[in-house]
Amino acid sequence: MKTFNGLGMNLGNLSWLSNAVTRSVSPENPTGDKGCGGMATEGTGAACASALGRGWKISPSVIIPPGESHTLANLEGPGAIQQMWLTPAGIPWRFAILRIYWDGQEQPSVECPLGDFFGAGWGEYIPLSSLPVCVNPGSAFNCYWEMPFQKQCRMTITNIDPKNPLVLYYQVNYVLTEVPKECGYFHAQFRRSNPVKYKELHTILDGVSGQGHYVGTTMNIGVNNNGWWGEGEIKFYLDGDREFPTICGTGTEDYFCGSYCFENKRAHRYESYSTPYAGFHVVGSPDALHRAGQRFCMYRWHIVDPVRFAQNIRVDIQDLGWRHYSKYLPRQDDIATVAYWYQTLPTAPFPVLPDRDDLEILL
Repeated sequence: MKTFNGLGMNLGNLSWLSNAVTRSVSPENPTGDKGCGGMATEGTGAACASALGRGWKISPSVIIPPGESHTLANLEGPGAIQQMWLTPAGIPWRFAILRIYWDGQEQPSVECPLGDFFGAGWGEYIPLSSLPVCVNPGSAFNCYWEMPFQKQCRMTITNIDPKNPLVLYYQVNYVLTEVPKECGYFHAQFRRSNPVKYKELHTILDGVSGQGHYVGTTMNIGVNNNGWWGEGEIKFYLDGDREFPTICGTGTEDYFCGSYCFENKRAHRYESYSTPYAGFHVVGSPDALHRAGQRFCMYRWHIVDPVRFAQNIRVDIQDLGWRHYSKYLPRQDDIATVAYWYQTLPTAPFPVLPDRDDLEILL
């Protein structure tokens, strides 16, 4: 049997031995070097550890001042990120921007507000239990997307809050090992339409160049008028599709693996769910069915059904509901999405991230 490189971990290969090397970066070991954890003499826990000394949780977190960035990881490959845990405090989650750069690129392959990356775009804790992403009490963000790289991984968090520091606890677990050349690089891109323009679409992803496969979508929607809001079709345009897509869905709740307005018919209310591959959450009361001002979070992971493309991909979704006289209603809701995919490098430049005012969630 070929030597196992330690990638693609699952219950089926958990017993296989490997020469891969396990490492981890955190505020207690910012370089991830062997034997260098817990060496800090200064840090956010220094006062609490004053009677205990070095090695007693002196640097469990970092404080990122307004307008500044912190490098979570700067790793030399080949290797792969296998798990991340982060918990932020002090600022809205939309004001903490996660970026990941592969193999020395100036252009990030991941650029996304931290909460949205973990399916928590409305800045409030809602439990999420899925295979690649979990959100646990009270703001514990966990990521299990495998992220291989050949040469380098650089990961940063930027605090764009104008006044308040970001307190961040984190741990990034990775492996140093041989990475097959067939492995794509993980990407994630945030977009927001607030509101969607009348009779226009919300673009989830566009401008991609290279071979790859699409692996997931998170969507946060704030509805601006009464009535059912989820009739919009999601469409995947693959490898030069123009007017018409190769893949066309049948409705918003259908794409996110629900049905019939996400409604519990007996209770006449929305029904939240969180499964390994798809989920839907109501932010606020699920009993106010089809009322303006409600907010929702959804996710759909294409883990066993990735959408493959050879050259390019474009993904959009309609903001569509019902008029009272049984006709479709083009809506103008607040939609924010994150697209997740793997592809070859180089990464095409992303659209400019919305500024702080356009990211802000107004309640």
